[in-house]
Amino acid sequence: MMHMTYQSMMAFAESWIAAWNRRDVEAVLAHYSKAAQFVSPVARNLVGRPILRNKKELADYWRTALSRISTLEFKLDHAAWDEKRRELNVVYEANLNGERKRACEIMQFDAGGLRSEVKPYTARPCQKKVLI
Repeated sequence: MMHMTYQSMMAFAESWIAAWNRRDVEAVLAHYSKAAQFVSPVARNLVGRPILRNKKELADYWRTALSRISTLEFKLDHAAWDEKRRELNVVYEANLNGERKRACEIMQFDAGGLRSEVKPYTARPCQKKVLI
């Protein structure tokens, strides 16, 4: 079972937020397994399908999305860790092109500590994301 302390959970969440605020796709991708699955209704609008199945598809999607966003600022609200499920929920405020939304990312980690499935959600309420 993967163990994450409060300090390591918050450090991870803060690092994730900081990487996005820098628009550093490589830093965000570094935490994903090669076969990570990403589920997002927003992806359908940009790439034609809501499920991305590996790091390359994720990188292409995020770079495409970032090219359309002039203002990107995430502000961490809180995080929660479910040790049994190896699942991290990061809740934040997202400012995308001046539109502010409450959002969350639900990240599942594999036994090696890499993210295997993610489901990002914006708006209210936050919903679950699964990484495989």
